[in-house]
Amino acid sequence: MRLSPFRSVPRVDLLIGLAIIALGTLEAFTDAKDYGAAANPELWWVGQALVTGVLVWYRRRAPVAVFILMILAQYAWHRQGNESCPVWQLAALLIVFHTIGAHLPFRPGGAWALAGILVFDSGAVDHRFLPFQEVVYLTVMFGSAYATGLALRGYLLRAHRMSERAARLEQERERRAAEAVAAERNRIARELHDVVAHSVSMMVMQAGVLRRRMSAARDDGPSPEAEMLSGIEQAGREAVEELRIMLGALRMPQDEALPQPGLDMVPNLISTVGSSGLRVTLQVEGDAVRLAPGLDLSAYRIVQEALTNAVKYAGDADARIRIAYLPDRLELEITDNGGGAGPALSTGNGLIGMRERAELYGGSLDAGPLPQGGYRVRATLPISQGVPMSEATN
Repeated sequence: MRLSPFRSVPRVDLLIGLAIIALGTLEAFTDAKDYGAAANPELWWVGQALVTGVLVWYRRRAPVAVFILMILAQYAWHRQGNESCPVWQLAALLIVFHTIGAHLPFRPGGAWALAGILVFDSGAVDHRFLPFQEVVYLTVMFGSAYATGLALRGYLLRAHRMSERAARLEQERERRAAEAVAAERNRIARELHDVVAHSVSMMVMQAGVLRRRMSAARDDGPSPEAEMLSGIEQAGREAVEELRIMLGALRMPQDEALPQPGLDMVPNLISTVGSSGLRVTLQVEGDAVRLAPGLDLSAYRIVQEALTNAVKYAGDADARIRIAYLPDRLELEITDNGGGAGPALSTGNGLIGMRERAELYGGSLDAGPLPQGGYRVRATLPISQGVPMSEATN
């Protein structure tokens, strides 16, 4: 479908064209004898149509060419023996003088405006000697039109410079804010490294030393306590590694992706808690799909928190993790047959954090003791149509 040619023309230029046509039509039926409309009707209407079309479509694109054409059109009008200048022609001349001031730099625009005024003042257009009063009148009138265009150009240039300055200030503000955030992230990373990473590393080293001493003191193999210490070592090393990744992410630019664990890391999580006395089985139902990174991380954290609380309060018991991939949702269920969760799970940050993670993605979480004993955490997370993992890895 072809677009109308008027859509590419500014509304102000269309209004100018309509105003010139209205003036010419009004003059043709009121003062036809004075301006030559009755004697030369073809020249009147054709000239008006050409002047209007040139002003509407080309005055912004080629201001100098339109300026020259308007002066030549005025010259041709007087060559036909017309002494007076119609109002619509005078309005067109004022518009092109204004355009020269508004769309050309000061020096070339002023030179063209001065040349046009001298052409009119010399009588080269009117084919007669102009009296002094008329020369002053034309000079003031055309000079004022050029001055209005010059003032408009100055205003637009100032507005453009102010807009650019505001944009630069906004970029500078954003840059400084980003630098402040990066500095704060680096400070937090240093604090975490000095406090948490060092303390966890020391605990892992001490657990390893104690395990080796206990193993060396026994000849019949490692004791259950040594196996528990081995689990502590493994969990501590994984915690240090994850903390190292997080500290590295804090030092990275914010727009860089941070590798985060997902449900595919649940088997590693199970092996970590295996030495604690909790026997964990994993049941996966449905075809695994690739989840959004944030949803995958939240699902992993829910399983991790529920399993951690089972280690704390279930004791020597059996636990089952059920992960069900359904068409429209993901179901997570962590149950154990131990002595039940302590009050810390029901009132502390663990359950609150799991529920917040589920609700963040429009899901829900239920947790509570089972009638036959034990504890269950069940979470439902809505998912969109994901990509099967078998296709995602190809």
